[in-house]
Amino acid sequence: MTPAAGRPLLGVVVCGAGNAGKVGTLLLQARRRGWETMVIATPAGLGFLDRAAVEAATGRPVRSAWRLPGEERPPRDPDALAVAPATFNTVNKWAAGIADTLALGVLCGAYGKGLPTAVLPAVGPDLAAHPAYARSLEALRTMGVLVGGGAAFRWGEALDLLEPARVRLGGGRP
Repeated sequence: MTPAAGRPLLGVVVCGAGNAGKVGTLLLQARRRGWETMVIATPAGLGFLDRAAVEAATGRPVRSAWRLPGEERPPRDPDALAVAPATFNTVNKWAAGIADTLALGVLCGAYGKGLPTAVLPAVGPDLAAHPAYARSLEALRTMGVLVGGGAAFRWGEALDLLEPARVRLGGGRP
């Protein structure tokens, strides 16, 4: 599949959570709603992905590591980000400004770029009860991150949260 020109580009950050292998659901829904897509995986997230299937769905390579000297930059940066699924570790590091992986570096830099960003945490109740997690979610909200999540993880929620940004970015009606 070749990326379509003129459509906003959604960067999907995939973390190492149990449902990460189903990210194709989000990619398909995003395409139907008028987004181009790309995937940036955390190192743990890579183990959950069918990399060939994701690259076929997006028309772009999955990124998970910093570029080496001399490597070309990707031809285009994302216009918005969806972090789905987001783990306890990623949420806390992101809120603290820790950029020790490409995915976290992209997320931390998104604030300075003003990129619309939505996050769908996939965190079990024991970890969600930790006080650092609540503080981290509040810090992300303060940064303008759209925080989803509820009783049931729903891929399309990230797209619902980003819909006003998609239209503003020139995505028009799907």
